[in-house]
Amino acid sequence: MVQLEHSQRYILAVDQSTTSSSAFIFDRGGGLVSSATQEITQFHPEAGWVDQDPEEIIRSIMIVAREAIASAKLTSEQVSAIGITNQRETTVIWERATGRPVAPAIVWQCRRTAPLCEALTKQGMETTVRERTGLVIDPYFSATKIRWLLDNISNGQKRADNGELCVGTVDSWLLYTLTNGEVHATDISNASRTMLFNIHTQEWDSGLLTHMSIPMCLMPEVRPSNGFFGETDPELFGVGIPITCLIGDQSAALFGQACFQPGMIKNTYGTGSFLLMQTGDQPSQPTPGLLTTVGWQREGRQTQYAQEGSIFITGSAIQWLRDGLGIIENAAETSDIALSIPDTGGMYFVPAFAGLGAPHWDMYARGTMVGLTSGTSRAHIIRATLESIAYQVKDVLNVIQASSQIDVTVLRADGGGAANPFLMQFQADILGIPVEVPAISETTALGTAYLAGLAVGFWDNQQELSDQRLLNSRYEPRISTAESDKLYSSWLRAMERARNWELPT
Repeated sequence: MVQLEHSQRYILAVDQSTTSSSAFIFDRGGGLVSSATQEITQFHPEAGWVDQDPEEIIRSIMIVAREAIASAKLTSEQVSAIGITNQRETTVIWERATGRPVAPAIVWQCRRTAPLCEALTKQGMETTVRERTGLVIDPYFSATKIRWLLDNISNGQKRADNGELCVGTVDSWLLYTLTNGEVHATDISNASRTMLFNIHTQEWDSGLLTHMSIPMCLMPEVRPSNGFFGETDPELFGVGIPITCLIGDQSAALFGQACFQPGMIKNTYGTGSFLLMQTGDQPSQPTPGLLTTVGWQREGRQTQYAQEGSIFITGSAIQWLRDGLGIIENAAETSDIALSIPDTGGMYFVPAFAGLGAPHWDMYARGTMVGLTSGTSRAHIIRATLESIAYQVKDVLNVIQASSQIDVTVLRADGGGAANPFLMQFQADILGIPVEVPAISETTALGTAYLAGLAVGFWDNQQELSDQRLLNSRYEPRISTAESDKLYSSWLRAMERARNWELPT
């Protein structure tokens, strides 16, 4: 076989997110060569429930991966490695022998397991979960989703105990399928989002598994975020391509933003928004309202941790304006519409469709509009929706700064929302610090590519990656602190009206 030079070789990053599957080809300079995206379907069988079809997920990944390779006019032999990043807490269960899913995937946004979470809290498990996993008890995480699946599929518990079933987050499902059932594994960042992983011992917590009657044999092997996970089935791409990275999407974005030093912080504006601060090689002490999570672990190196604030509904609120209310045709037009008016007219929108995540963790909050008058227009609702994203980010950043005692001087932004000029400017205004948007906004995919490439020597070190980082734009605050404080105080009043709206059943 002819050995190809680096300049002739590329990294394929696949990003399986909540609303779409995407594939990206990167060159050695960190440049984006080609990409492909396909939307995937969300199902809502009951109020507050969110499902996806695992088979649709894998089909969409294969379509976009092949399309990205073809669009770049590459052969499969030119792909040095594949990296996989994924929506994190979404849970898939399948047959070990056949690889067939035995239930729909339960999406991270799904709230069906709220009663199970209530039961765990009543059993006094809150402190144990917090201390061992860095998380809070919430339907967001995978543990209660797994328990629900075992309770609701035919002979679920018995089949799990007998080793007939596999469970995992979406990365595990993709790896298992792409390797034709050869490898059942996950990485440490995804494992840390299950509410079953001990972030101190860095292994599945046998006590939590036992308490929830989840057998160890059901769970994937936990590995570092990069290294050799296996090769793709040669029938898929014509050759076996090494898979050298699995990583949760927010950890990938943190790495892609080159947040390699403690105190560096990024926010990803996606379906939800996820603010992460890199905290070094030791997990931070539990902080009310925040999560302690794994950033990444490179093969043979120390684990890097992060503090995280997870905001459930941000970009999906824009999607609701389009699909639910029908008042916009696409997300791109919202910036100009918001700028067509000077303010929201005192109207605030709290998009708590799935409860509130960080720093409130209120599973019974619901969406609320306040301050409506007869003069409230379509434009006011659209602007208030964009502003609600920025306010929720400020909620989280305030807690991170207070707990870390680090004065954050800049926010690195990425994701779809980072392309919205109004949102980015308002974010800088309400935070009172600059917001930087990188030249490559798909930093989740970029971080995945970086980790996959480092595993095969495509890049030499992290400093090389930092040196490649380029900015697209930088937004400086334009309003006074007094004006920002006034706007934010009214947001806090609106937030209180959304809290604890739906009473526990």
